Order: sequence, then C-alpha cells, then structure tokens
Amino acid sequence: MLRTDRMKKIIVIGCPGAGKSTFSRKLSEKTGLPIHYLDMIWHLPDRTTLSREEFVMRLGVIMAEKEWIIDGNYIHSLPLRLDSCDTVIFFDLPLDVCLAGAEGRIGKKRIDMPWTDSEMDPEFRQWIMDFPIQQAPAIRRMLKEYQEKVDIIVFHSREEADRFIESLNY
Repeated sequence: MLRTDRMKKIIVIGCPGAGKSTFSRKLSEKTGLPIHYLDMIWHLPDRTTLSREEFVMRLGVIMAEKEWIIDGNYIHSLPLRLDSCDTVIFFDLPLDVCLAGAEGRIGKKRIDMPWTDSEMDPEFRQWIMDFPIQQAPAIRRMLKEYQEKVDIIVFHSREEADRFIESLNY
C-alpha cells in the first residue's frame, strides 16, 4: 500500500509530452516539495548542453537535499535517482497522447525548458515516436529491479494523475 506521508524524494518519468511537468507542478503545489526540472539543468539557453559529468554533479547536489521532486527521464542518470528516491511516478501514456502533448506546447513559454520552440524538431518528434520501443522497456526493467525498495506509481492517463493529486492529503 502506498504511503503518501513518506513521499519526500520523488522522481517523475515518462515520455515527453505525457504531462510530467504539469503533474510535477501540481504535486509541488500540493505537497510543498521543491521541484527540479532535468531539462533546465541539462539544456542551456543557447541550446547547448552540459557535460554528463557536470549534469551528474548538479543532480547529486539536488539529491543530497532532504526533499525534492525531480522531473525528467535522462535514462543515463535514472539509476542514481532510483537509488535516492522513495517514490517513482511513471507516466505510461499512449504515444498519440504524448505526441499531441508535445505538439500542443509549441510556441508556449515553459518554466521547465530554457527556450520556446517555434516548431516541432524532427529529431525530437522521432525520439518521442521511438520512446515506447527504446526507452520505455528499459525504464520498466529498471523499475522492476527497484520495486521492493521504492513506491512505484504508474499512470496510464492524465485523468489518473489528476485523481491522484486530488486524493493527496497535505
């Protein structure tokens, strides 16, 4: 049984466009936990990225804190986050929902990304298209390894995620 009173170190993962960042904001508002967007750490405003070493170092500083929500996939650092979290929230939504979500944010300023896209990048679109066959199976394998150590919550719709937020008593 899930014990929401012990949710202090939460990772939110899933396909881009699934609604992770919107959910993370709602969760932060409900719980008071500070939120950290991996896209804001990895990506720089000039559309370059940090080195993996710098990214992992900054992530380590965040994970050393007593409470947090970390939003984002970055599968190369997922084992580090799984070792440090108490709760995983995995958005396992249909591909068409994720594509529509990513397309719907084109042209909108976001607090979870250091720039605003004016169009869908073809490589990013392909990454989303490949997510169910390339990223999701690896995530599921990792989650299976950690199922005895952390609470794992899987959402198959945004409505499930909204009901979960509404059910929290903080």
